[in-house]
Amino acid sequence: MHTTNSSKHQTFYVVGLSYKKADAEIRGKFSLDESSKDKLLSQAAMEGVTGMIVASTCNRTEIYGFAEHPYQLIKLLVDNSQGSVDEFQRVAYVHKNAEAINHMFRVGTGLDSQILGDFEIISQLKTGFSHARKHNLTNAFLERLTNAVIQASKRIKNETEISSGATSVSFASVQYMMRNVSDIKNKNILLFGTGKIGRNTCENLVKHTKNEHITLINRTKDKAEKLASKLHLIVKDYSELHLELQKADILVVATGAQRPTIDKAVLNLKKPLLILDLSIPKNVSDDVQDLPEVTLIHMDHLSQITDDTLENRKKHIPAAELIIEEIRAEFTAWTHERKFAPTINALKEKLNEIKNSELDFQSRKIAGFNEHQAEIISNRIIQKITTHFANHLKDTNTPMDESIEWIEKVFKIETSVK
Repeated sequence: MHTTNSSKHQTFYVVGLSYKKADAEIRGKFSLDESSKDKLLSQAAMEGVTGMIVASTCNRTEIYGFAEHPYQLIKLLVDNSQGSVDEFQRVAYVHKNAEAINHMFRVGTGLDSQILGDFEIISQLKTGFSHARKHNLTNAFLERLTNAVIQASKRIKNETEISSGATSVSFASVQYMMRNVSDIKNKNILLFGTGKIGRNTCENLVKHTKNEHITLINRTKDKAEKLASKLHLIVKDYSELHLELQKADILVVATGAQRPTIDKAVLNLKKPLLILDLSIPKNVSDDVQDLPEVTLIHMDHLSQITDDTLENRKKHIPAAELIIEEIRAEFTAWTHERKFAPTINALKEKLNEIKNSELDFQSRKIAGFNEHQAEIISNRIIQKITTHFANHLKDTNTPMDESIEWIEKVFKIETSVK
């Protein structure tokens, strides 16, 4: 594929890391909260980056953007996270041009998700584009690509069954409890953190376990109360966390903190405690495993749980890939045409200059010269000539850069956008 340049000498890259090679601890180091994303985008704008989208979830952190070299994007990530270049190089990936575009399609449509068919990432890409726009870091290429990925995501969700059934990290956590905890209906469950994963886990707990002993604690109490009123659950103040931990049989941690909120020091246990950490970065310190009463399960373990629902989803991957291929082909054709359009427009202007000069000369030389008819005929000839050139450049077998250079040299024209 030709280089999908936004400006001269720049290439479209994706740099990032995901659950495939980076464990929860490393993903936590490179995780970007809203403040970090904002700082990264501000730095990118100051450094002259022309287009960029940043996405950071519990499973991946990625930057899609234009650069002369991918290290420019890697440096932005390292500067604004807790990760190092060495750590990035051990677990990360860098894709460019066609590979980067293909990667964004697979991520946005749930084919590259930790749990197949999880479409949560598409909202992150939408939000990432909106944030980039506020920093003037969007362009026609990124807008068209984002919209194409959104379109593919919608079609796959509507036209296949790849997202059928309840399979997500939050549901997997409930599955784990139901399979590994006896008499789950009567256990005391404490949910600490009521963000998106916390809310989804709570809803799945109520739906599948019929448990009426679920207590919510959140640093911002009104958020917990809003969820509790909907599901008829108990809410406790954050100051009561120590007491509630002693009562709990199961602790689900889903806070958005950048550092551990639960460690060995806060646990004063009198009975066994199962802890499920659904957070990135990890919100439960590894030192809790020093306590014999504690069993700690992290989301990476939960995501490995497979059931009939997940196996059924795999059958729909080919159909999803066909939809991606169709929409990606349309996008590729657009980028192809967009690259040579300035040259064709400049060629048309050059031919019009030649036409106007010749018509002026002939109108003074030939008596009774019909300038109107000559104008019509000339315009049709110019249209046919430029169409021939455009069709030549549209051919995927055409060496586009060489052809554009040849046209510009022969007709002595210049274009500002490549």
